[in-house]
Parts: sequence; C-alpha cells; structure tokens
Amino acid sequence: MRRAEVRERLRELIDARAPGDPMPSERSLSELLSASRPTVRAAIDDLARTGLLVRQHGRGTFTSPHKISQEVPAAFGQAVPPADGDWTSEVLEFRTGPAGARLGRRLQISPGGDVLHVGCRRIVDGEPMAVEEIRLPADLAPGITSGDFVSGSLYHLLRERYRVNPAEAVQTVEPTVTDADESRLLAVPLHSPALLFERTTRDDRGRIIEFTRSIYRGDRYRITSHLKLGPHSG
Repeated sequence: MRRAEVRERLRELIDARAPGDPMPSERSLSELLSASRPTVRAAIDDLARTGLLVRQHGRGTFTSPHKISQEVPAAFGQAVPPADGDWTSEVLEFRTGPAGARLGRRLQISPGGDVLHVGCRRIVDGEPMAVEEIRLPADLAPGITSGDFVSGSLYHLLRERYRVNPAEAVQTVEPTVTDADESRLLAVPLHSPALLFERTTRDDRGRIIEFTRSIYRGDRYRITSHLKLGPHSG
C-alpha cells in the first residue's frame, strides 16, 4: 500500500477515536493496513507534522488532544466570548524600562518613556497553551503588580482600578513555528506549528494602551468565526 493510501486509512482510524486516545503500534498498523513498517512510520510522521497525531517518546502515538476553541463573532463591537477551559497565567518577566525607538513608535510614546514589560505563559486545564509578551505604558497603571497578571482580565483591571477604558483593538493572526525558547515553554518540539497574534489596543480617548505579542500552540488552539451572509454574498 502506498504512503498516501496509508495516510487516508490512518485518518479514518483517527476519526474513530476520541482526542488523546492511543493509536495501535506501528507493527499492528503494518499488519492491519498490509503496508510495510517504513511506509506506516512515514505516514504517521506526515500526520504528526499536521497536528493530527502526537508522538510521545517511550509511550507511543496518540490522536491530537482536544483543541481549545475561541469563538470570534463577526459583528463589529460584539463582545468576544471566553475561550474553553480553565485559564491561568505564570508570570515569567515583570520589569519597567525605556521604550526605545521601535516600541516607542508602536505605543506612540517617547523613546525614553517607561514601558512595563510583562511576559506570561498561559496555561489551560494544567497544560501550557501560549506565551505572551505584554507591553503597557508604565504611567497607565501605577502600582500594578505581577500578581495582577496571574488570573482575571487585564482590561477589567484597567477599567475598575485605573479608569482606563479599552475601546478598540487591531489584531493580526498568522501561522508561524516555535523557536527554542517558545518550544521549551510550551512543551512542544522545536519548530512546531503555532499561531502568532499581535494586538494593539486603544482606549476611549484614542491612546494606545497595550501592545501584545502571543504565540499559541497550533496543535491545541483554533479560532471559530460565525459569519452572516447577505443575499448578495459571493
């Protein structure tokens, strides 16, 4: 049996299993599919690269775990519902320093203006999901602490404690792969598929109040959009 045919048969076996279930051994699959073990191994490698299968050293091969889904409404101004799971954060960096030229332009402040640098690892149901770099003008939230980033909403905190009202944001999403540090923090192999989010947020006075760069695991995170199509939609 050819490699492409083996991949299709493996997809059928994956569809019949729950997320995180073990797959049969390579020897069993070779017998089941009447294919050589090198062909089976190559097909498994193909599906592992696409995120459908996960190899665990010393344990075997498993179907991909349940994906964390974030639903994004299509209507402008509609609130974004929270993503699945129990989310917490581990603060990895918390310091204040000069913005510098590049970040100063991004936040529209003086290069010598102080910026709060916060690095977090986002954890969902006990597993690492994302690495975030958050940048805020330091004078926006005097007295804020690293503990304020462990749980809860930053935007809620800004509204309630500092009377800063986040009003709009521009966010981009693009595919990428993890570097060495990101792979270590997310517990994934080097150059694993990931999603890169960059968000710039303004308050109701038009000030830029936040720039955040986030790397989310491509094998565990997905975005769902609900689209309403009118009578003249193409």
